[in-house]
Amino acid sequence: MENSVIESGKINIPKEKKKASTNEVESLTIYGKYLDLISYTNKILLKFPKFGRFALCTQIANTTYDGMKQVISAHKFYTVSRKLDALNLLDIDLKMLKVLIRVAYKNKYITLQNYHAWSAKLFHIGNLLGGWIISCQKR
Repeated sequence: MENSVIESGKINIPKEKKKASTNEVESLTIYGKYLDLISYTNKILLKFPKFGRFALCTQIANTTYDGMKQVISAHKFYTVSRKLDALNLLDIDLKMLKVLIRVAYKNKYITLQNYHAWSAKLFHIGNLLGGWIISCQKR
């Protein structure tokens, strides 16, 4: 262990966190925001009534995870056309999530506050996605 110090038979591991390199998906702002979205989504889906949980919750969860798959795919692809394909699929997933969340609100599965918070997260991710798409198109 190269960065640890051994004192009195104990190993002290430095508390500073290793930063993700620019080649890792964790270094992307959109990745962190999407993880927050997944966490928030899972928390809200647990509050859905049982009768509404299966169909709508499954669709929301699957679409959310599909979106994260597209973020990771877009990061891994090297050609601009493949990146844009993944980013466009992510855009579709975000638009679908907006529809599903609107349905959940109209069916009174979530509160107005939940609806606004969820929509704000999607809006922010959409802005980041738009910037990423524009930067890819300029290449």
